[in-house]
Amino acid sequence: MAGELEGKVAIVTGGAGGIGRATVQLFAREGARVLIADLNDAAGEGLADSIGNAALYQRTDVSQREQVEALIDRAVADFGRLDVMFNNAGIACAAHPHFLDDPLDDFDQVIGVNLFGPMVGTQAAARRMRAQGDGGAIVNNASIAGLLAGQAMITYRASKAALIHFSKSAAIDLAQYGIRVNCLVPGHIRTQLSSFEEAGAGADTARRLEQAIDAIYLSNQPLKRRGLPEDVAEAALFLASDRARQITGIVMPVEGGVTAGDPVNHLQDILDVRSAIFGP
Repeated sequence: MAGELEGKVAIVTGGAGGIGRATVQLFAREGARVLIADLNDAAGEGLADSIGNAALYQRTDVSQREQVEALIDRAVADFGRLDVMFNNAGIACAAHPHFLDDPLDDFDQVIGVNLFGPMVGTQAAARRMRAQGDGGAIVNNASIAGLLAGQAMITYRASKAALIHFSKSAAIDLAQYGIRVNCLVPGHIRTQLSSFEEAGAGADTARRLEQAIDAIYLSNQPLKRRGLPEDVAEAALFLASDRARQITGIVMPVEGGVTAGDPVNHLQDILDVRSAIFGP
């Protein structure tokens, strides 16, 4: 289908790269006018220029309430209204393999961007949508780390788990205004956050390292394919569109089946062990 967002106005935070960039491009192709929010001015302005009159860029730190509110005001001032808010911006925490070795010195920043940012974005966008009187769609971007407990990156996991719960609560609270709130849960998506090229490795070394990491990521994923930013963008488009007009409060995994359960056939493993011991 074409023109899924024809005539609508959308904001995408963290819109200059990765999932955000893919979503901005897709929203624009589907007819939306898009306000791109990010801290990477060169990438954000370049993306807006490449799209043309349907896109604008505004530097925004989503952990700062006044900057988020100014973002909403800019969308309305320049495009006339606001229909879709994609709270996509997020950051990882420092990579400490063990919690006892984690000084937690980035806690405030991670929570500020990953949780407070989407909360303020949801509130400010919903106030505008309520004033318009014809509903709206809010999509928050969490992570499988918010659904699955695990070792390491505990601040990040906590921020995303809280975002999931907030999204469901906000969906209930805002339904009276016809405002839908849904939450995406990407997993093992190949983005700049997961790329090792920027760690000082050459292209060939980075490629080999990515291949090794892929094997680890895919070991617990039923679909043996690394997801791409475009996969998440397509899910965001669906939730933002009128096709999802009866959908609110859901948590939608985009992760190749990771959260569905253990992909290992343990029964077959047991049978193989028995055969090895007792014979066929």
